[in-house]
Amino acid sequence: MSYLRVPPVLEGESDPGRIARQVFGDREWRRRAASLTADLGGAWQAMHYLLTGDAWDGRQPEADVVCGGRLLTEDGTDELGMDVIYLAPDRVKPAADLLAATPFADVAARFDPAAMHAAGVQDAAALDAADRDEVLAPAYRALTGFFRAAADEGEAVYKVMIAS
Repeated sequence: MSYLRVPPVLEGESDPGRIARQVFGDREWRRRAASLTADLGGAWQAMHYLLTGDAWDGRQPEADVVCGGRLLTEDGTDELGMDVIYLAPDRVKPAADLLAATPFADVAARFDPAAMHAAGVQDAAALDAADRDEVLAPAYRALTGFFRAAADEGEAVYKVMIAS
């Protein structure tokens, strides 16, 4: 899962679906917007679980960090070939505030690969303490900075997952 910070109005366009098609329709979007991105890779569902205690659901603003928002595409089947989730600026700030106020150690307390696997978190059975410390902790720090920057600029967050 990759994240992109985008102004709420881009080149005069305010419709999130049209903005998504404009931005992600360009195959070079990652390169062009490198300074405005964050990437969780395959750790997205583990991160969501650490934040919410659930593989898919959860309360706002915790759930908004990974899975929350408005799905703009359906199963990556449209012309973009990826799922795009839009998180409006008014939901970005509470998520940023939550991340800034919550040390990783607090969410890492939920790190239990067996419980995560039982909850349906992808690849959880293969996780170990090194993944927590070397993958999830740095990803949490990156997301904290990413959401803070987006909130400070009044930006929306677009989350994308390439269909497999």
